[in-house]
Amino acid sequence: MRVAVLSDIHGNVQGLEAVMTDVVEQGCEHVYCLGDLALAGPQPKDVMDYVMDQDTWTVIQGNTDKMIANFGQDVLEFLEAQYPVMANAIASDVEILDDSYKAYLANLPPALSQEIEGCSVLFVHGSPRANNEDIFPNMPLEEVEEMVEGTKEKLILCGHTHIPCGYQTTKGQTVVNVGSVGRPMTEEPVACYCIIDFENGSFELVHRYVPYDNHTAAQIMAQRDFIGSDRLSDMLLNPGQRHI
Repeated sequence: MRVAVLSDIHGNVQGLEAVMTDVVEQGCEHVYCLGDLALAGPQPKDVMDYVMDQDTWTVIQGNTDKMIANFGQDVLEFLEAQYPVMANAIASDVEILDDSYKAYLANLPPALSQEIEGCSVLFVHGSPRANNEDIFPNMPLEEVEEMVEGTKEKLILCGHTHIPCGYQTTKGQTVVNVGSVGRPMTEEPVACYCIIDFENGSFELVHRYVPYDNHTAAQIMAQRDFIGSDRLSDMLLNPGQRHI
């Protein structure tokens, strides 16, 4: 069975369309999405409409999905203290996304353990410990092993950092960050996701890098009516600091 695993769309229609074209061309039978569908992106409602209309997707909740679902003064103040542009973005997003969207995000599972063709797989957003914990490239292996301690799945898939990477633990587990569809933080700002072939308890995994029209996405982002949208627009063209 061939599946696609993607994460961190962040309201980027152009990135999502390019990736889904590739998913179809590669013959994937199912899509797993690891969350962060809408926040601080060019077209959050359009992405939400697309995802909610899919019947061959399995979606889990990202940390920003939870923020939108639970939006209130405490969420806003938390973001204002650390990431003022993200605070402005979420205040704008929740005006665009009505209660039906928030209910959808609220009801997404925070993690999912599933057996696919005899292989046990754990889907999370950040790490098995927390939806906002970073699994970056070039981390000491012992740090990654601490994050996945207590899990039994053969393959652990995550997103959140917007940077693809992978690890093999001393216990034989494979930990893979699938990258980002909508706000890649790689040197070349192309969308990234994973294709995985499962068969007889084993798997083969590859990261797919997909160019997309990030100039159009950036232009739409810049036109959003909140302070800092221009900075988020520039990040689609020139990746830098993930949170602003």
